[in-house]
Amino acid sequence: MIPQFALRLMFGMSLTWCVMPKREVTSGFFRIQMLVTMGLGVLASLTLSQLDGPTTEAGPVVATKWLYAITIGTAVASFLGSVMWTLERRAAGVRYAWAVLLASGAGLVAATWHKETGVPTWFHVVSELSGGWIIGGAISTMLLGHWYLTATGMPIAPLQQLNGLLLMAVIVRTLLAAAVFFWAPHFTLLTQWVWLALRWGGLIGPLILVPMVFRILRYRNTQSATGVLYAIDILIFLGEATAALLAHDLKCPF
Repeated sequence: MIPQFALRLMFGMSLTWCVMPKREVTSGFFRIQMLVTMGLGVLASLTLSQLDGPTTEAGPVVATKWLYAITIGTAVASFLGSVMWTLERRAAGVRYAWAVLLASGAGLVAATWHKETGVPTWFHVVSELSGGWIIGGAISTMLLGHWYLTATGMPIAPLQQLNGLLLMAVIVRTLLAAAVFFWAPHFTLLTQWVWLALRWGGLIGPLILVPMVFRILRYRNTQSATGVLYAIDILIFLGEATAALLAHDLKCPF
């Protein structure tokens, strides 16, 4: 679960950097974000043996073949990107952001492709990518809101756009979570029903709270908006954690 979580978070955070308006955001924000993904890349490379899937005497097949190189490469690209942002070489920093996005996305696909269940492989892959988008988007949006406490002169538009992207991620994740019931097995344990309730709480709560952030930002109250985004992050992480438990227990992405 740890390497899968790290890959998801790297993918979602880097996706947010690549699509957000960067010109109006100070370089320090991206420098710190890339240091975070550097740490996540190292964490993923150290815990790849925890991945589920076919194994040999040497360890997990997918990890042995591809993921060590991918995760270490992601960490290196993140470090070099942070150096570029420190030096205010923004164009180079953007290129490294794309490198992190492509590497972490490839890692998620490689870690998911080997799963053999009653659910189509493409749905597993799309579910993993959407899971990365929602948790990475939530973290980056909240951290950008926090960044306004020190960079008070930045325009409010980047935070509004990231909040809009977060709302899109929540909607996509909710639709996929609903679609999985075409293949999901029957729930037989009370624990599984409790997990399912928590999982859906992690989707419905953000669907209610993200529009509240838009209303708060009309008054340029970034501090209050960041507080709501903290709550959104907690709900999303709780929902994704219970979704991972259900997926491990029922062999079906939630």
